[in-house]
Amino acid sequence: MYIFDSTSNHSEKAVVLFFNGASFKKDPKTPAQFQHQAKYFSSKGMMAICVDYRNGADKDFLPTQAIYDVKSAVQWVRNNASDLGIDPNKIIVCGSSAGAYITVSAIMFDQLMDDHNKENATINHVPNALIVFSGVMDAVDIMRRRYPSLLDKAFQMSPIHNIKKCLPPTLWICGTSEIDFQHNIEFIELMKQAGNDIRLKTFEGMEHGFFNYGKHNNKYFHLTKFEIESYLRSMKFL
Repeated sequence: MYIFDSTSNHSEKAVVLFFNGASFKKDPKTPAQFQHQAKYFSSKGMMAICVDYRNGADKDFLPTQAIYDVKSAVQWVRNNASDLGIDPNKIIVCGSSAGAYITVSAIMFDQLMDDHNKENATINHVPNALIVFSGVMDAVDIMRRRYPSLLDKAFQMSPIHNIKKCLPPTLWICGTSEIDFQHNIEFIELMKQAGNDIRLKTFEGMEHGFFNYGKHNNKYFHLTKFEIESYLRSMKFL
């Protein structure tokens, strides 16, 4: 974990955990993807953490391991809230692309646990808010393309095939030119019909990863960070 702490002496601040995208590839992105967002939110009085979770560069990697790591990260932060100086009821998780899939799946599928998760089963692994930068929610498609050894279990770990009320309040950010835009919209609508509180923010004409630092002269990096800040303020997390 790469921790960006605020200079605030407030002992019950909120914390946001960032899970980068493109993590299923052999040459994955690193937690540095969200370092600039982390710096910004720590300057606003929060703690921000870029989580270094298992990914495609690791030997014998499977997406289930990344899902376990999301749960472990939330459990660790919540269990160490006093030492970290954060409020255990103000934990936000943010994931992009593959990071979006694993963060949503970590919340939706209680049965996906490793030994470490089981040892800490009494510690809630569900965050208090969720921020998503669009991702594929169809694990059948993901496993068919990348991890055929998990295909027989794919339906049971596929968010779009297991619609239910389970997510914390969620902000979902998506560009309208993303290849999987309609898929994201379909999933959001189904989850809202099931009773989930999801606020959708779209950016017209924007492609996958449009929000990343360094793209579009940082226009959408700033717009999306302000969108997140506004959402967190509405939740009284800032």
